[in-house]
Amino acid sequence: MREIAGEIRVTDNLDQLIEILPPDLAQALRAQENLSDLLEVILDLGRQAEARFPEEFVFLSERTITFEDLDYVASRVGEFGPDNRAGIERTLHRISAIRNRLGRIVGLTCRVGRAVFGTVDVIRDVVEQGKSTLILGRPGIGKTTKLREIARVLADDLNKRVVVVDTSNEIAGDGDIPHPAIGHARRMQVPRPELQHNVMIEAVENHMPEVIVIDEIGTEAEAFAARTIAERGVQLIATAHGNTLDNLIMNPTLSDLVGGVQAVTLSDEEARRRATQKTVLERKAPPTFDVVIEMIEMDRLAIHHDVATVVDEMLKGNPPRPEIRVRQPDGQIRREYPSPDQLTAPAFVGELEPAVKALFTFGLNREKVQKAIRRLHLPLRLTNQPEEANYIITLRHHLNKFSRGRRRTYAHLPILATRANTVEAVEECLREAFGMRQETEEEAALREAREGIERVLNFAQPVELTPQSAHLRRLQHQLAEQHNLQSISIGREPHRRVQILNIRRNRKP
Repeated sequence: MREIAGEIRVTDNLDQLIEILPPDLAQALRAQENLSDLLEVILDLGRQAEARFPEEFVFLSERTITFEDLDYVASRVGEFGPDNRAGIERTLHRISAIRNRLGRIVGLTCRVGRAVFGTVDVIRDVVEQGKSTLILGRPGIGKTTKLREIARVLADDLNKRVVVVDTSNEIAGDGDIPHPAIGHARRMQVPRPELQHNVMIEAVENHMPEVIVIDEIGTEAEAFAARTIAERGVQLIATAHGNTLDNLIMNPTLSDLVGGVQAVTLSDEEARRRATQKTVLERKAPPTFDVVIEMIEMDRLAIHHDVATVVDEMLKGNPPRPEIRVRQPDGQIRREYPSPDQLTAPAFVGELEPAVKALFTFGLNREKVQKAIRRLHLPLRLTNQPEEANYIITLRHHLNKFSRGRRRTYAHLPILATRANTVEAVEECLREAFGMRQETEEEAALREAREGIERVLNFAQPVELTPQSAHLRRLQHQLAEQHNLQSISIGREPHRRVQILNIRRNRKP
């Protein structure tokens, strides 16, 4: 453990990471002068071993990595899970594998995990209020580090019942005994990343926590589980994909975390009263999280204290005015508020039209593009006028057919290129362009079930879902049960499917 300015203590168990390396590489790494700043060691078959630091990288040897080197390291760490991640017991280090088509390891990333004590002071008062708090920020900025210390402070200093839902052992380290960095908080491991939402619900139902800590909410199923937990009165501390609050609002998968967005058509009288267009964007529901913290840097944060109010104002086109907190080198906390001339309007300023971006198609079947947009729930609409478009989508082989004049016309617009004129190819192109990962079968089944439940609740009519496997049908039945609705399976395999009924379940006394 070492001390740095402002009474921050860092422990990294670096010797245990070095010891898993082949002896000649371990000796070369120990000789590095800035070893305390080491980020990761890269071992790729047929290449020189690299030690990476914040501002540089160095080769540890002139020789190249062999299968024997990779097997040596793999044999000295924990078992690799389905996500190709392993660790070193009782440490926070992460070892990630790259495999060839036959499943053999051909590369390893040995990333240093550090427990940092003392950084939570900048938001301690926020955490201690008991409000559900969501932390946003770019990868590697220190969100998980913050989560560890928050879990420790709530469990040790405030004596709360804290459960950490730990996917890939990111928060509390490898092995069955959690790392001391989380204090007396309890840890529930997640067997596979796609099961994180199940473990979140299990934590609430089985272990009566006052606080649940979760790293990286990234799917609709996890967002729905978070809302279920919050509705039961449990404080949530979590991170999510996205850098800022307005990014999250525009993310169709995760916007529910901050209340979701819906288009509302106003009456003529109401539109005149508000001095707006008839169709406006409004918050759909109460937010799951009360507070959103944007990590600008490790010790510079923007805090949105009342998410519901902030989102409402942003949808009206008013820029947010978060509290900026900076932890200075001497440990003092400086608080700032941006002046009006520093504020910028959110990307969706000006009611519905700017929020729903216009997409111009060139050489593509419009119906197929429209279907891909609907599948992904993207805030896009098709336009026949290129001059009003925010994006252009076309086939890759059409790019070289653009005339010089057309290139000048479209020079200011992002051009999305799809490999084929099919719904699947367009969907793949849009996913990549808007940073959306492929939905798993389980996520798709749960999303369909959730949409069906909403239709049943809104229109009081039974809904049939598409055929699914027995495992996925069981998950859909469980989701209906959580909403106090009855459901049955109908049809024969392979067309057996769930029907959600407009009948309330009898609650147990």
